[in-house]
Amino acid sequence: MADMDGSRAFVKDVKRLVIKVGTAVVTRNDGRLALGRFGALCEQLKELNSQGYEVILVTSGAVGLGRQRLRYRKLVNSSFADLQKPQVELDGKACAAVGQNSLMALYDTLFNEDSSGIFWDNDSLAALLALELKADLLVLLSDVEGLYSGPPSDPKSKLIHTYVKEKHRHEITFGDKSRVGRGGMTAKVKAAVNAAYAGIPVVITSGYAAKNIIKVLQGQRIGTLFHQDAHFWEPTKEVSAREMAVAARERSRRLQALSSQERKKILLDIADALEANEKLITIENEADVAAAQEAGYEKSLISRLALKPGKISNLAKSIRVLANMEDPIGRILKKTQLADGLILEKTSSPLGVLLIVFESRPDALVQIASLAIRSGNGLLLKGGKEAKQSNAILHKVITEAIPDTIGGQVIGLVTSREEISDLLKLDDVIDLVIPRGSNKLVSQIKSSTKIPVLGHADGICHVYVDKSADLDMAKRIVLDAKTDYPAACNAMETLLVHKDLVHIGALNELIVDLRVEGVNLYGGPRASSLLNIPQAHSFHHEYNSMACTVEIVDDVAAAIDHIHHHGSAHTDCIITEDQEIAEVFLHQVDSAAVFHNASTRFCDGARFGLGAEVGISTSRIHARGPVGVEGLLTTKWILKGSGQVVDGDKGVMYIHKDIPIDS
Repeated sequence: MADMDGSRAFVKDVKRLVIKVGTAVVTRNDGRLALGRFGALCEQLKELNSQGYEVILVTSGAVGLGRQRLRYRKLVNSSFADLQKPQVELDGKACAAVGQNSLMALYDTLFNEDSSGIFWDNDSLAALLALELKADLLVLLSDVEGLYSGPPSDPKSKLIHTYVKEKHRHEITFGDKSRVGRGGMTAKVKAAVNAAYAGIPVVITSGYAAKNIIKVLQGQRIGTLFHQDAHFWEPTKEVSAREMAVAARERSRRLQALSSQERKKILLDIADALEANEKLITIENEADVAAAQEAGYEKSLISRLALKPGKISNLAKSIRVLANMEDPIGRILKKTQLADGLILEKTSSPLGVLLIVFESRPDALVQIASLAIRSGNGLLLKGGKEAKQSNAILHKVITEAIPDTIGGQVIGLVTSREEISDLLKLDDVIDLVIPRGSNKLVSQIKSSTKIPVLGHADGICHVYVDKSADLDMAKRIVLDAKTDYPAACNAMETLLVHKDLVHIGALNELIVDLRVEGVNLYGGPRASSLLNIPQAHSFHHEYNSMACTVEIVDDVAAAIDHIHHHGSAHTDCIITEDQEIAEVFLHQVDSAAVFHNASTRFCDGARFGLGAEVGISTSRIHARGPVGVEGLLTTKWILKGSGQVVDGDKGVMYIHKDIPIDS
């Protein structure tokens, strides 16, 4: 399915489908059977049957059987797999519709009663049949390509690929009914809307075109799709980069004006919306993963791209934790009495508008958006093209949970690379850029903007095993740091081992355990010759996979020196039972996070109790380490007086006295 349209990704899960063929599809203008089209239809059905699809064909009573009254009889056996003789009733007499051993059932469904609960048209009955048989898809074949925005004769009329009731019900017009049959397009749309509302996707497409049913099941963008989640896919109106940024700032001020409880409720609503739409999010994410695999992306990227089972519920849980944290906005950080009756307060305040550029991790979108809401910031998001569908649906779900009084524009989704270059010029309306991705991405952004940039380029994390380390503890920590999530920026990339551990066999034990777990090993000059492993081309290398560099060092000082020369100031760890050595390492290693006897994987906003993180910063200004809500705030000074003026400082007696915050 290389050409699968994003909104059609669900078709890969279709097993059972109902196909309704209108009279106009298989008859000529003179009313006789169109044998060519009928034969082509049969060929498609045969192919579908051979591929394992369960197909139910619904035809008009005018096809082959004459206009005799037929009634649909509910199938006694609800298991489709057990159907041997799918039946309809012909004037009270049961007859087998298709061959005895076929899973393809033919239902002739002409109705002409109006008060007995029987449907007036075959399209509605096909929809009912799809519901009764729990079909995965209903295809309504017609004599036109699908639903149009106007009369076919109008050159401005366009085919509607995905029907959105809220948008299209006022745009479309219906022409005359089909030259034969009962319902026409009006009946088809009504049946399709009702079926989609009940959870059965429907495609109205031409029965004239060759292999249209096959193309529908390949996910191609033909015909008109009706789907209960279609409103999530409707593209937003295109706006300029500046308009997007200005809208985010204006909406963020509305957000800041809310009470703490109101902002909390928005976050709780977002958490609920994510869980309610988990199936839809998963479908879109799986489409991204499949496309990435087909395109030959690296396994580490695909690993970061995939929303694994339980991920959505974990994200929702993190959002709820964030919602229940103390309101970060407007907190008094310091209170000073400048003079009699003149009180100065230093308070926390949102930064303004954030631009976050991230690669391949759709879960980052959720974390960043929730942090922006909690901190009262406007947000612009640009994800990687490999996560396009995942990001679009997550953005849609989140912004639709934001009340109209604030507006979804408080979180904008940037969809093109060109918009990024425009946004990076807007230093008058964007206050901070946070890139999350490769060294190349971060470097490009830093060199392309005057806006302050916060983030890290690499995650080259070290674990140093000292000579006094508990070996069992060291094994657990080393394996966890490397294998728990190799694609993460806080995964171990270099293992440093004290030289004394070589002689007692401890290094070999660590190496064996890593190899058993499937880790590919590369060595520094000392380790590669001793362990007979390939030499690493560089110590400054982030694998993001099941691979790492190993090197032997003389002591803790050598380990610290190695980290300072080859690390990225992200997260580094020492494993030792010598407290004095540990203190030297903890205080001398110049990294954003430094650990003693704990896995580097703990360097994470959620694990630190921040609720979520916008990223991990190795910068030295503003925020460092996992950046949660606190890192998205600045300060505001509030001065409360009683009529004081400066007047050359002659009328004010300064005392500059710190006073309790709660006074």
